[in-house]
Amino acid sequence: MVYLDFAATVPMLPGVLDAMHKAENKYFANASALHTPGHLAMNEIEDARELLAKAINAKPTEIIFTSGASESNNTVIRTFEGHKIETSPLEHHSVIEAAKKYSGEKTPKLYSYMLANNEIGEFLDIKKIVKEAKKQGAYVHSDLTQVLGKIPIDVKELDIDYATFSAHKIGGPVGVGALYIKEGAPFEPLIIGGNQEKKRRGGTYNTVGIIGFGAALKYMLENKTWKKYDGEVRSLRDELAERILKEIPKSSLNTDLQPGKSLPNILNASFQAAEGESIQLYLDAEGIIVSTGSACAAGDIKPSHVLMAKTGDAEVAHSSIRFSFGLDNTKEDIDKVMEVLPKIIDRLQKISTIKIEEK
Repeated sequence: MVYLDFAATVPMLPGVLDAMHKAENKYFANASALHTPGHLAMNEIEDARELLAKAINAKPTEIIFTSGASESNNTVIRTFEGHKIETSPLEHHSVIEAAKKYSGEKTPKLYSYMLANNEIGEFLDIKKIVKEAKKQGAYVHSDLTQVLGKIPIDVKELDIDYATFSAHKIGGPVGVGALYIKEGAPFEPLIIGGNQEKKRRGGTYNTVGIIGFGAALKYMLENKTWKKYDGEVRSLRDELAERILKEIPKSSLNTDLQPGKSLPNILNASFQAAEGESIQLYLDAEGIIVSTGSACAAGDIKPSHVLMAKTGDAEVAHSSIRFSFGLDNTKEDIDKVMEVLPKIIDRLQKISTIKIEEK
């Protein structure tokens, strides 16, 4: 199998699985309990908290664990319920829908802009956004789910007040995430009814999941994964882009590959008169795993809201495929894709009812 859907989920690292299996047997107790097994479990949770704090240049006290990025996003946005919330049409649905539900006209307001988009990989101008927010006396939240481990992160340098993370994007388990809350920033818990996380997030700790997150963070830090992404992974991404444009007629790129413009591991491409879901299914039959956009929107037949916002062209959006790379991909994976992809596109274009434009 050639797996090119790392932006959706990174397979759990072997060390993560080992740490979680150990935790199931050794750190099974409720981490909030006062007895020794409870303390041992809490110590492991605090170790994971310190690892994430180190990874993003934050204080451990500024980190809370959640069930994932969607919960983290909702938590921040609901904190500003009734106030004006500024965001972009490129955001994850958990930001867009929450902002629609909770935004009002009162001040102060919140600016919620991701650092890098999950479908096309392109960076947003966070420095400009922070500057504008500070003028308004507003706070800034950034969804950093896709960038953790791919590029160095410094929340102090970014000058943001909140940041969102998810374990399964770096080889940790699904169902665990985190939220950075800058010391002194306003905050209202989304889940109440417990004293966990200093009353900032109620509910029994997912100790095994958090330990898995910690193991993934440890791997990320020890191996400085962002260096490999900036080198080998970027080279693979760029090679695939070059070959697509060269070998497949009527293809185009939706990701800006210029240095500093996008994450090194995401490539979004469109193939005129070839429907994205059909391309995905044909590739899947060949053992090549890709996506047509955000996996969170699977089952939604509407064109990608991200590509519609960027291009305004429904055909481009419907004919798009996201190739997202991880640390294990090789040049042989690119060769396998390009062995079958041109034939698939040619087959679909020949049976398409969409007229192919000649330019």
